Amino acid sequence: MENVNQTLASTFILLGLSNAPRLQLMLFMLFFMMYIATLSGNLLLVIVVRLNTHLQTPMYFFLSNLAIIDICFSTTIVPKILANTISHNGEISFLGCAAQMYFHLALGATECLILAAMAYDRYIAICKPLQYNNIIDKKRCLFLAAGSWTVSFLNSMIHAVFTFQLPYCKSNQVNHFFCEMPPLFLLSCTDTLLNEIAVYISGGLIALCSFLLTLLSYIHIICAILNIHSMSRRKKAFSTCASHLTVVSLYYGTIMFMYLRPRSSYSPNRDRVISIFYTVVTPMLNPVIYSIRNKDITGTIRKTISTISYY
Repeated sequence: MENVNQTLASTFILLGLSNAPRLQLMLFMLFFMMYIATLSGNLLLVIVVRLNTHLQTPMYFFLSNLAIIDICFSTTIVPKILANTISHNGEISFLGCAAQMYFHLALGATECLILAAMAYDRYIAICKPLQYNNIIDKKRCLFLAAGSWTVSFLNSMIHAVFTFQLPYCKSNQVNHFFCEMPPLFLLSCTDTLLNEIAVYISGGLIALCSFLLTLLSYIHIICAILNIHSMSRRKKAFSTCASHLTVVSLYYGTIMFMYLRPRSSYSPNRDRVISIFYTVVTPMLNPVIYSIRNKDITGTIRKTISTISYY
């Protein structure tokens, strides 16, 4: 009980990405530019979807959800990295660390489920076009989105409570650039086997199942594309699917690598690099790959810019 009370009153020190001053400056500039690009790209997507009445469809509804998730997901991590880099002080309060872990877990899981919902939407649109309006209606879209957010935030609450009830008496130095479960488990002076089992179960149910559903949807989509007789349409469809699958594989791959593996394989330096992909890189790339290449989106952007320039 004494250890728990000490833990509740303690702070953590995030060791960050590097101690070299010159490298820290380079990393600050890189993360700052990537964060601005993430905010700009995703916010632009949300605004464009709201402005264009022709984009009020299930696909763009899910894309808007994904954009909001990416804005929030990146915001839970990157500003703290930038602040720590400027101040050269990686200190974060116990409650601050708990809040950061809670929100990044919840938003990460929500993104997994929304990506699966998007893949299912495209599967119905391409493989069952005549039944699309009956299957993917407004009510079902709202149900899928609300269910994804609710399940993810409840799941994250369980992990946050279990993780921050652990006594942290080994050290308060987290060998990472944000509060994540694997490095936090290493600081606990009690056995974290039950916590790790809970991670495997939820990771299997959310990340792995979402990935398999997404993969299965795209397999059916690709099979349908192969039946397209027009070479130009087939090439365009394959190009879009390849781009989507690249981001999906990158995101799911890094998430599952971090949370669905034995504790003995934890490597601080390697895991910090891998974490950058799904916390910083993927949120920045999503609006580009999913939206900016879309003619409806780019057309609306050009029209909006032209209107603003005219006035």
